[in-house]
Amino acid sequence: MPCLHIGDYPRFAWRGFMLDEGRHFHGKETVLKYLDLLALQKLNVFHWHLTEDQGWRLQIQQYPRLAEVGAWRSGSARGFIGKVDSIPYSGFYTQEDIREIVAYASSLHIQVIPEIDMPGHSLAALAAYPEYGCKGGPYQVARKWGIFPELYCPGREQTFTFLQNILAEVIDLFPSPFIHLGGDETPTRRWKACPDCQQRIRNEHLGNEAGLKVYFMNRIAAWLGEHGRTPIGYSEVLGAGLAQNYLLQYWVGKPDRFMAAMRQGRQVIMSTYLRTYLDHSYALTPLSQAYAYDPLSPDLDAGLAAQVPGLEALLWSEFVPNRARLDYQVFPRLCAFAETGWTPASNKEYADFINRLGVFEERLELLGVAHAHRGQVEPPWLERLLGMLTIARAQKNTAG
Repeated sequence: MPCLHIGDYPRFAWRGFMLDEGRHFHGKETVLKYLDLLALQKLNVFHWHLTEDQGWRLQIQQYPRLAEVGAWRSGSARGFIGKVDSIPYSGFYTQEDIREIVAYASSLHIQVIPEIDMPGHSLAALAAYPEYGCKGGPYQVARKWGIFPELYCPGREQTFTFLQNILAEVIDLFPSPFIHLGGDETPTRRWKACPDCQQRIRNEHLGNEAGLKVYFMNRIAAWLGEHGRTPIGYSEVLGAGLAQNYLLQYWVGKPDRFMAAMRQGRQVIMSTYLRTYLDHSYALTPLSQAYAYDPLSPDLDAGLAAQVPGLEALLWSEFVPNRARLDYQVFPRLCAFAETGWTPASNKEYADFINRLGVFEERLELLGVAHAHRGQVEPPWLERLLGMLTIARAQKNTAG
């Protein structure tokens, strides 16, 4: 090649991909392969969702039952409402596995951010250690998908000791300055019926269960801050009095609330539900729509735009049980998000992207990636229409 100088830099500092392994466990070989694929596209954040109602995927030395009990379920749902099979399902990462994966990611200049979800999506942990739930058990690792009412009990001081001990091992395993705490989808009816929680609300003058949730998340955030880490929380973590050190991850909710939060100096990672979720069908999120997504909406002035470090594409795995399905859902849409993360909006052109994608798909095939093909990424008009109707209904349901 002739001598030349390339001046290139990313549009956003945060260019991420989230893999949910709580619902389905994909294993070390797949994760290492995906780190290669992220690096190939200049993606630099691997957000690893490791705990769920349906499975706890991380070995914790002080609490061995999290892997011995929480990583196992007696069957899996075949749909949100459909039949549940009776096939045992399990899988977790040893601490040795974690260290190997984190070191490999670092060699590729990828930051691994673990997610330890709380106070909800915690049924697998409570199945292993029921004393940290409001009812005290017995609990079972969830077999169905959806949102469950079982949360960690913030009325009991021992709950915070339990979570801090877990996070101490997480911090030792993951050098990332960020720890994701989830904070989403937390129905509070167990807290309403729990004498310990109600006593905590009175003692701390929290007013109600919403105040109790902020108290819970703030205590964990304060502990992380003392250990040099920054907490991340999904949209629902934002509430009156939330600690200022939270990095927010927007997926749903009223945008004006988040713009107000950004005016207060908060940073927000953009992962808009109807645009960046890779588990959605191509009828709901075709490739062209994925490419058109911009994390900076026209409502954001330059000052607020500076509060958006970047974007993240998320893959929730309820219906992604194996590598072939994972590849199909992720590629080539992740290529579109990778380009958005790197390329200035004024330089993006879908037709040019499609031309270059043809060459890149050949590389994916040589790398053994079972990506979706041209006829699948832009579905027929009827499927697209049904997808648009789904979007309209979801926008109505999630506007608040």
